[in-house]
Amino acid sequence: MSGALCLGGVLSTGAAPYGTARSVGASCAHGHDPVFEAALAAADARIPRDAAPGARAAVPGVLALPLRRGYRVTARYGVRGNWLAGHHTGIDLAVPRGTPVYAAGAGTVVLARSSGAYGNAVTIRMPDGHYALYAHLSRIRTRSGARVTTGARIADSGSTGRATGPHLHLEIRSKRPYGSDVDPVAYLARHGARLR
Repeated sequence: MSGALCLGGVLSTGAAPYGTARSVGASCAHGHDPVFEAALAAADARIPRDAAPGARAAVPGVLALPLRRGYRVTARYGVRGNWLAGHHTGIDLAVPRGTPVYAAGAGTVVLARSSGAYGNAVTIRMPDGHYALYAHLSRIRTRSGARVTTGARIADSGSTGRATGPHLHLEIRSKRPYGSDVDPVAYLARHGARLR
């Protein structure tokens, strides 16, 4: 089959349109992870902010897609389930293990390490105060404290942590703590990057 990808028994001929894919195939099998959240809070406190507290948050500018190849949406943002938040806090994009993952926006890497249920994960604090979390990675290609540019390669996709198959879990939080998630598709779209 030329041009088609077979992902965990699901055939994909490219990127699935947002809102049309069901929660099937490779996705997250986790919810709130207190160990990860404690590590993220500690790392965030250690890494200086770009602006003084109370300063107006910078607009992130144009964002980029975290993947540059075909993917299949296997769990949409907001899908109801057994997560502590009551819904899926990110979007799951199924791709083969080792697929390059890129920073959707510039910022400071707060945490880049093995992180419990999220597996190998990278969390970037962006200039507008939002946090981008990339989870279940097979390889991390950045380090805590690094400043990254929009579109910089930060990792390779995988299925580490509590995952049912290889994919990228992309979560956008308006603040650092779990439960402050926002729709990643809408957030990226507002800044010129459309997940389709």
